[in-house]
Amino acid sequence: MASILPVFRRALADSWRSLLGWTVGVAGALALYLPLYPSIGGNGQMQQIIESMPPELTKTLGFEDIATGAGYAQSTFFGLIGFLLLTIAATAWGSTAIAGAEESGRLELALAHGVSRVQYALESALAIFVRLLWLGGFAAALVLLLNEPSQLGLEPAHIVAASASLVGATLLSAGFALAVGALTGRATLATGAGAAVAVAGYVLNALGNQSDDLEPLRSVSPYAWAFHVRPLVEGADWAGLGLLGGLAAVLIAVAALALRRRDIVG
Repeated sequence: MASILPVFRRALADSWRSLLGWTVGVAGALALYLPLYPSIGGNGQMQQIIESMPPELTKTLGFEDIATGAGYAQSTFFGLIGFLLLTIAATAWGSTAIAGAEESGRLELALAHGVSRVQYALESALAIFVRLLWLGGFAAALVLLLNEPSQLGLEPAHIVAASASLVGATLLSAGFALAVGALTGRATLATGAGAAVAVAGYVLNALGNQSDDLEPLRSVSPYAWAFHVRPLVEGADWAGLGLLGGLAAVLIAVAALALRRRDIVG
């Protein structure tokens, strides 16, 4: 293939319908939850409900600050529904990029057209990143649009920071799925790996919120790297974003090297 970034361009062309579907899902989640804040969060009703719940449960769910605009947006979208939606999308894209393509025979066909294995892995990763970046950017733009009507009182820079954290956390799931798919050639194992890191990160963060003795668990939780500093309140956590991006880059490199050395099963 003599064209520029052929794998990247083909991945985007083949996935635009699914990307549109995920975009609609993000829009639906934001349109459903954020406009409700003035009626259930801004008038003190939500705070009364939270105070009636066991403290352990509110800490596990991250609902301590849900009565504030930043806490509400974090608890309902960035830390929950949005995280779930983008994690599912990232894991699906990561598992199908190499392992799914190998099982269907598309990978062998692409390599037969002069695309190197390393090039295939790197361009596939780039396509995943661009799609996640689109979803994160779209979410940020829609939150900005709903910010004033929903009386959230969020700083625009903090909205961008929260979206960056969301993209970073879900890119890590894609990286694990991509790497395991390249190592094994099995889409089911790749999907399990991507989902496992998201679930483990969420659980470790929830456990770390329970007591000072368990707080060190957050240091190994990708979810905590993304959201423990509360980007909607304090802005970007560059250390956390660096950890997420650095580990994702390592996983992508592992995927490229693994695909380069392993026999492809057509």
